[in-house]
Amino acid sequence: MKHLLISTAMAAGLALPAAAETLTVGVATAQTGALAPFDAPVMEGVMIAVDEINDAGGIGGDTKIELIQKDVRSDAAQTSIAVQELADQGVSALILPCDADPSLAAIGIVSSAQIPAISTCASSPTLPEIGGEYMFANFPGDNVQATVSASWAWDQGHRTGYIIYSPDTQYTTMPLYFADVFEELGGEMLGRDTHTIGQQDFSAIATRIAALDPQPDVIMTSAYEPDFPSLIKALRAAGVESQIIGSDGIDSPTTFSLGEVAEGLVFTTAGHPTEGSELEAFNEKYEARYNKPPETVFNAVGYDLIKVLEAAVEAAGSTDPQELRDALANLENVQGATSLITYKGTNGMPVREVSLVRVKDGKRELVAQPTPDPDLIPAPRMQ
Repeated sequence: MKHLLISTAMAAGLALPAAAETLTVGVATAQTGALAPFDAPVMEGVMIAVDEINDAGGIGGDTKIELIQKDVRSDAAQTSIAVQELADQGVSALILPCDADPSLAAIGIVSSAQIPAISTCASSPTLPEIGGEYMFANFPGDNVQATVSASWAWDQGHRTGYIIYSPDTQYTTMPLYFADVFEELGGEMLGRDTHTIGQQDFSAIATRIAALDPQPDVIMTSAYEPDFPSLIKALRAAGVESQIIGSDGIDSPTTFSLGEVAEGLVFTTAGHPTEGSELEAFNEKYEARYNKPPETVFNAVGYDLIKVLEAAVEAAGSTDPQELRDALANLENVQGATSLITYKGTNGMPVREVSLVRVKDGKRELVAQPTPDPDLIPAPRMQ
């Protein structure tokens, strides 16, 4: 009947209305489990962007965004299952969890289905390198963040360092990049320790560092909840007074509720709401919607992800997965809530701003938003 009506209309010379397209996005994120503190706030930002675009008529005024969501429960195997189910449903793009390891579990499916996939906030530069041409990140790379923090430490006059990392995930090896850059600048690493994910007792590590004479000027770690609070408490309890540098994984309410032990802590993250900035404007939108101020930058990172997909659809003029992938890979200066975002000339890791933030009186204080020296950025390392 549909074909008959179309044929009749064509025969009569009548103009047919253009069929509205829909960008169907498969969302396989961790709404429960260890990664939920990151993916849950990301999804709040995603929803602000989706509703904002759809309320304005859709991407380009006519392409609405539809999300099909599945909770992967912070599990790699469940991520793979969810992504296969979403691919079978014919989605045009995929959103993957905030960690390289579960995202990489879906490599085979993403590559086979040829659907562009973006991790919410995984920062390992190995993600697109291992994942192939359909895998993208949505966050400053570990090697870039480490270059920023190591350069800052050197500029502050710190000349000796110590790193604490975990071989359990790609993300928690960020300190290895820090050591590479710090030594390249002329710094000396006094030692390194490893920990396991979920480790509760850091007293042995703290005792070893406290026994060093002199103590290192700076200690860098990419431990996150619940490990990081235990680690920093153990260090301070042992009398370690070194400058501690963390990473984006501790950009959470927990860090700012630690009190005196966290005072002076510096960490890298994706943005800071300076006066008149896009992030300040986003934070106002967030508060209007959720009746509370945002407690982490990951809300804005979710908004950024949808703005990237919007820009890809506009550039491609299509929701076809292959055309979207090609358009995404060539995006330049997409305005997100946190910064401008560029993929052109990269392998899927975005070029975007990194902010250095200090904990001061239980609040965020912007230290700097530097552009790292490209010559210092280490190549991705496979762990």
